[in-house]
Amino acid sequence: MIGTLLNFALILVGGLIGLVAGKRIPLRFRETLISGLGLFTFAYGVSLFAKTANLLIPLVSLVLGIIVGEALKIEERLDSLGVYLKSKFDNKSEGTENSSRRFIDGFVTTSLLFCIGPMAILGSIQDGLTGNFQMLAIKSILDGLASIAFASSLGVGVLFSAGMVLVYQGAISLMARLAGKGLGDAAILEMTAVGGLLLMGIGAGNLLGLKKIRTGSFLPALFFAVAIVLLLNWLGIAY
Repeated sequence: MIGTLLNFALILVGGLIGLVAGKRIPLRFRETLISGLGLFTFAYGVSLFAKTANLLIPLVSLVLGIIVGEALKIEERLDSLGVYLKSKFDNKSEGTENSSRRFIDGFVTTSLLFCIGPMAILGSIQDGLTGNFQMLAIKSILDGLASIAFASSLGVGVLFSAGMVLVYQGAISLMARLAGKGLGDAAILEMTAVGGLLLMGIGAGNLLGLKKIRTGSFLPALFFAVAIVLLLNWLGIAY
C-alpha cells in the first residue's frame, strides 16, 4: 500500500502546486521532463524484463496474452469505460453552475487518467504481491506532474481524484496480496518480467510518443506468466 499512499500524496501536492503556480511553469519544461521520465520508465522496464529466468516464458505469455486481450478488446473496453463514466457525470451536471461543472470535469478527467491504465493495475499488483512499490513511485511522479497541469486549468476537483486512486489501487493491491499467497518467487519473477515489457510499451508509446502501443491488450500476459510457471512446476519441468 506504500506505493498507493505515495501516489495519493503526490497527486495532492501536484494539484496544490497547479492551483497556486501551475500556469507559471513553462510548457517546454513540462514536456521535456515527461520525455525524461519516459526514458527512465523504458529503462526500468528493461531492467525488470532482464530478471526472467527463461525468455520463452514472457514470450509465450505475451503472445497468449495479446490473443486474449485483443479477443476481449481490453484496450477498447478501458477507453469505453472512461467515456461512459465521464458521460454519466456530465449528464448529472447539466444545469449546474459553471464552477460545479469545472469541478466535476477536473475530478472525472483526472480520476480516469490516474486509474484506468496498465501502469495502475500492474503497479498495484506488484505492490500487493511483493511490497515493491517502485513502479507506483514512477507512476506517482507522472501523476503528480499531470495534476499540476490539470489543476491549473480545471481547478480543485483534480485534488479529489487522489481519493479515487487511493481506493482503486489500494483495492487491487489488497486483492493481489490475498490471491498471491503461495504463488512462489518464480511465478512472481516471471510476472514482473512481463510487466517490464508493458512498461517499455508505456515508456516508448505513451510518454515518448514514438508509437501508440495498445498496452491494455497486454494485461492478460501477466496471468499467463503465472499460469505457465505453475504448470511447469506441476509437470516437474525445469526452466
